Amino acid sequence: MNVKGNTVLITGGATGIGLALVKEFVETGNEVIICSRRMNKLDEAKKLFPSIHTRQFDLALPVHREALYNWIKTDFPKLNILINNAGIQRAIDFRKGIETIMTIDNEIAINLEAPVQLCAYFIPLLLTQKEAAIINITSGLGFIPSVAMPVYSATKAALHSFSITLRRQLKDTSIKVFEIIPPMVDTDLDKGERKKRGQTYFGITPEQTAQESFEAFQKDEYEFAVGEAKNFQAGAKQNFEEHFDRMNKFFK
Repeated sequence: MNVKGNTVLITGGATGIGLALVKEFVETGNEVIICSRRMNKLDEAKKLFPSIHTRQFDLALPVHREALYNWIKTDFPKLNILINNAGIQRAIDFRKGIETIMTIDNEIAINLEAPVQLCAYFIPLLLTQKEAAIINITSGLGFIPSVAMPVYSATKAALHSFSITLRRQLKDTSIKVFEIIPPMVDTDLDKGERKKRGQTYFGITPEQTAQESFEAFQKDEYEFAVGEAKNFQAGAKQNFEEHFDRMNKFFK
């Protein structure tokens, strides 16, 4: 994939992996657009990278997904890269009953429904470009799930499956479909829960994730696992039970 001279939309681009990807794309000469639920984070990102375009959207809401598409179609008709990065992660214990899943709809909506619907919105626009790409950010937990975060793990497994089928549907078009599979990354995604579990290691940096991913884009590595996620990817095929038990041994 050509990583210069593109028009790029990054959902959830104001923090974490999304913001680290902003840096990579801005520094290589791309026009970058980001959206986020939090206006204060968008303002902070704009201060760091004054050239980017920002707007507040809550992708849990279908009406905001449509509004995002209409804004891009009108103001950035040359958009040729869509990065589905926005996500949320919740610790959910089904043994506690219905109260524990009060946020389940939100998690499924942002992690799975939003990228699927955004692909449906944007693919006709992307097909008009000479070169285009869709980049879905999944997780190692889509391969070896976390017992503590069952819904998050399930949404990422579903997005992995969706990426495979979408890649095949679009194989004879101008659109390349990438999947980036991060391991645990040191972001705000689950930092509070990690501290509650007594973890001292919070994962690799968002910058490392973005840098390795950027190299994968240039090599057309369509399914790329970052760092330790390579073990998740391989372990799911070879020694699933062993990897699953080892990763979840602290769950009580």
